[in-house]
Parts: sequence; structure tokens; C-alpha cells
Amino acid sequence: MRAALRRLHARLQAFERPRAPEPLPVRIGRRRIYVLPTPFGLFYGLLVLAMTLGALNYNNNPALLLALLLGAAGLASLIAGHLQLSGLQVEALSAEPVAAGDVLWLRLSLSTRDGRRRRGLRGDLDDAVAWTGTGADGNAELALSVPTHHRGWLDPGRIRLSTTQPLGLARAWSRVWPRQPLLVYPRAEANPPPLPDSGGDAQHSRVHPLGEEPHQLRPYRSGDAPRTITWKHSARRDSLVVREYERALQQDVPLDWDTLRALPREPRISRLAAWVDQAEREGRRYRLRLPAQPELGPGRGPEHRHACLRALALLPDA
Repeated sequence: MRAALRRLHARLQAFERPRAPEPLPVRIGRRRIYVLPTPFGLFYGLLVLAMTLGALNYNNNPALLLALLLGAAGLASLIAGHLQLSGLQVEALSAEPVAAGDVLWLRLSLSTRDGRRRRGLRGDLDDAVAWTGTGADGNAELALSVPTHHRGWLDPGRIRLSTTQPLGLARAWSRVWPRQPLLVYPRAEANPPPLPDSGGDAQHSRVHPLGEEPHQLRPYRSGDAPRTITWKHSARRDSLVVREYERALQQDVPLDWDTLRALPREPRISRLAAWVDQAEREGRRYRLRLPAQPELGPGRGPEHRHACLRALALLPDA
């Protein structure tokens, strides 16, 4: 029975607008707002109907007047609920990418331009629910938690905006279907092996103030640290000289798809994702080689990490 009701509900939703993804921003007009009584509204309507019939049966004019006023208040509630959504604009959809299996926080930016404040706005996306209301500046934001299960693009689907303001007698709702997909990174391997060998010893070095190995002597320059002054050599030359130090340069870490042939496809992607995060934590430069794609890097930092994880997330399924 419950499954049949769900199928019927899904079929009825198919008649609601919009029926296809749409680009943002979207303004909610009257043609895409639906209004129906809430359970409390149905009880209220039956109570007013019973009061009206009783007043007519007993020819009680005060009771009839009260019933008509309550009925008018109910009808006004329907119109007020419609006006809560009418003119509301959905500006943008955004979300920070997360690894598959984590909760993705979807943020929906709302605004109004008519100066009317909206209260009690509710957003629904599957089992996620959030509440908001526009402030004095006419802006609001909904944050919905969306579970993720697979890497790649995530279609947010149709998001329902609704309200039962002001009396709770009627529910007005509308749907938005953003065309913008959301990116989900691959799930990183829990306990990956160490980063692959960079292919040789760190033979190159560069002058670095925090280096450990002495490199050369040079005349003192303003701003040099006192600890770098070699007093013994300065005494011999009758002028201050400082010692420069060098630090070994580490080789770029190659993260190569072809070196993980022993692993199935998805574990291979998880291994590379884990190595990307590991290289970032260690401050290493790395390059990512994937099949049928140009090499990414060498590099490091948030932008390079995002480019690598995005490439891994969008690899086709096996």
C-alpha cells in the first residue's frame, strides 16, 4: 500500500513544473506555485462547515457570521501562502566537493526584490530538510545535507520550496530543478602505502635560509640573520661575511595510473586519490598521469589538488 502511494506521488510530481533542468537564476512565478490545505487546514475547513450548517439549521445569525469570518480567514490564508513564494528568486546553487560517502552541503541562495519578507521557507530534497527566511536585505540561504555514494557528477534533482505561513492552514510549494551538477571526489583509500619513489635521490639543491648544509661564503648584506655571520672568517677579511646554506630539492612525485595495473579500476582511483592527499600533507610536488589525458602537474596546492581529484572523479566507469 505504501509503495503504491509512493508511485502515485511520484507520478503526480511529474506533472509539476519544471519538468526539465533549468539554468539559474530562476524567478518563481504564479504558474509554478501549488497550494493545498494542510491536515490542520482540512480539520479547520470541516469545523467551519459544521458550524455553518449548525448556524443555518438553528437560524443563528451570530454563529453564521462567525463561520463566514472564519471561512474568509481560511481563504485569505491560501492567498497569503501563495504570496510567500510568488516573486521569490533562486539565485545560485553551490557546494564544496566532498569525497564519495561523505555528506555534501548544498547551498541554495534566495532573494526577493519586492521588499516583502518571507518567513518559514522550507527546502526539501529527498530526506534533507532545511528552514530559512529572508532578512532585511531580501536575501536568504538554504543549506541541505545530501548524502553521496559515487564519484563524479551529482544531479541535485528537483528541490521543493514550501511554506505554511501565516496560519498553517495551507501549504504552498514550488519546485526548482537546477541544471548545475555538483562534483563528488573519489573516496580515498583508508590506509594507502607510502608515496611512490620519485625515481632517484635528491641530488639537486638550492640556497635556502633554513637549509642545513653549508654552501658558500659571501659579503654581509643588510637583513642577514646574525647567526649566519662567520666571525672567524670576518676577522681574517676585516669585513663581515655570512655563510649561505642550501637545502636539498626533492624530486616530483609521479602518480602514474599505469603503475597500478595490479589493482581493479575503482581501488586504483582510490589509491591515487589517497596519494594526492598524502602528497599535499607532506608538501611534495606531484604529477598525475591518467589514461587518454594530458599530464597534470607538477604542482601542489589547493588548485592542483582540485584539478587532480576532479580528473579522477570524472574518469569513466569500467
